[in-house]
Amino acid sequence: MRNMVPTRTKKRSAASKSATNDVRRITCGLVMSKAHAVADSASVFDIVHAITEHDWDHIFIVDVDGVPMGRIHAVDVLKIIARKSVNRNVAWMHATPATQLIFMPPLSVRASTPLLKAGALMLVHDLNQLPVVDTDGVLLGVVSHSTMSRHLPRFLL
Repeated sequence: MRNMVPTRTKKRSAASKSATNDVRRITCGLVMSKAHAVADSASVFDIVHAITEHDWDHIFIVDVDGVPMGRIHAVDVLKIIARKSVNRNVAWMHATPATQLIFMPPLSVRASTPLLKAGALMLVHDLNQLPVVDTDGVLLGVVSHSTMSRHLPRFLL
């Protein structure tokens, strides 16, 4: 009987190593979702319209080359609109460039980045999604908590 326990352990170890290697092979490019983006020439009105028309919770602003300049969340837009209590007409939305709503370029990952690394970045930086870019920095897609929950549980069980 003593021989059976180490054999079982070895089999579990081999299976565990195989699962570990398999999960490390999943890249962001393989599992990413479509990114929601508008050009950097978009106005705040364009952002509000796109978010409400498509029921999105976020949108990326990209430059002429498709490189993400920033990300705008629907809640941030609502906060800005709420602060405009003196003049609530929509004229200011047409005149204000959406780029004024972004503060810094978003943290991004490459298509070749392992999904586990993207998950770790989201946890460390308290993000719910990351843009996926190619080697030139052009926006390809997005990975999020929901991406993680769709693809990682089979390796955890």
